[in-house]
Amino acid sequence: MEGDPTLRLRVFDLNCWAIRYLSKRRQERVRLIGNVLRREGFDLVLLQEVWSEQDYSDLKVKLGGCYPFSHYFRSGVIGSGLCVFSRFPILDTLLYQYSLNGYPYMLQHGDWFCGKSVGLVIIKISGIIFNVYVTHLHAEYCREKDAYLPHRLVQAWELAQFIRHTSKAADVVLLGGDLNMHPEDVGIRLLRGWTGLRDAFAEAARFEGCEDGCTLVPNNCFTVKTELLPFPLGIRIDYILYKAVSSFTVKCEELKTTTGTAPGMDIPFSDHEAVMATLHIQRQGRAAGAPLGAAEPTLADVVTEARTEVGVGLRAAQQQRYSAGRMAVLALLLLLLQALAALGVLAGLAAGQPFPKLSFSLLAFLAIGVLLLATGLHLFHTMEVKMLQGTEEQMRMVLRALQERPSDG
Repeated sequence: MEGDPTLRLRVFDLNCWAIRYLSKRRQERVRLIGNVLRREGFDLVLLQEVWSEQDYSDLKVKLGGCYPFSHYFRSGVIGSGLCVFSRFPILDTLLYQYSLNGYPYMLQHGDWFCGKSVGLVIIKISGIIFNVYVTHLHAEYCREKDAYLPHRLVQAWELAQFIRHTSKAADVVLLGGDLNMHPEDVGIRLLRGWTGLRDAFAEAARFEGCEDGCTLVPNNCFTVKTELLPFPLGIRIDYILYKAVSSFTVKCEELKTTTGTAPGMDIPFSDHEAVMATLHIQRQGRAAGAPLGAAEPTLADVVTEARTEVGVGLRAAQQQRYSAGRMAVLALLLLLLQALAALGVLAGLAAGQPFPKLSFSLLAFLAIGVLLLATGLHLFHTMEVKMLQGTEEQMRMVLRALQERPSDG
């Protein structure tokens, strides 16, 4: 860096939608992704939804000459789906799995089994320390009745806290991933406000791609068209965010998105459009960035809004815990009544009354099944309540600090 005061970094981010046995034309699309990455020669590649480790291994073999360094983050039942490819040595890695991630009984969505996480890789380029984060937050599914909003807000808060507390030794911070939030959503405003990260799309000097930077668009043959009916142009839920931490400046010179089918093919790379950013990093000789307090009044409003939504989720979780506990108690009472009835029947056997074994057995199995299910749900929602309470408490303390700070001067 001493001989070269500037550095340009090309970053590629894509939700690959590569789910074994479920994603359409998965292997063909993975090969297409590998081809474009090898041809374009990006400096950093951040991928999500690479659920099959075999797909990651195939990409690693295909890209080994261009990207000699890579890491796959493992978590959950089927994996986090997160991986990073780099032209530069990876010095260290770290994974944080979000404390809340949907519900195990919502099988049709499946987020709970994925172990949604944020992965960190630390890279040194020309003497500059980069903390590079890749993540994938819980999907929305229904914007009008978003049952997962409290969980996604907890994830956004934990992501912001993770970045704040792990990036203090870095010179530059990069975050890429499918955040499943629109730019105006409270989760994005909370994440950006609390970390100071800047949106590459909003900051780019030049842009080329889908209108408004949308990354989930109706004309993609793999998207569910009905989900995008309220959004004729599509939605922007995939991001590259960045900031300088020490004596550097970071600017986005150019941002691009893919715009449909892969070159020479009849299919796109994924159901999401890829995001590609060219970042310009320059030493400026003094600490970069404005202090967080410059935007504290607005940030306090955002934290208040997020805390309100978390509180709504907390009350819903408490109600679900109560319902599950009540169901468990009723199942236990049913078992006790069966036991008393069985004793009464056994006492009447001397009078020659037959013992109804089949009906008693079926009813007992039903009661035991309900008891186990209800107990499991009660325990799950108890943990959910504790996580939501913890997040609400953290937000309350941060809010108090933000509100008191102006009076300190």
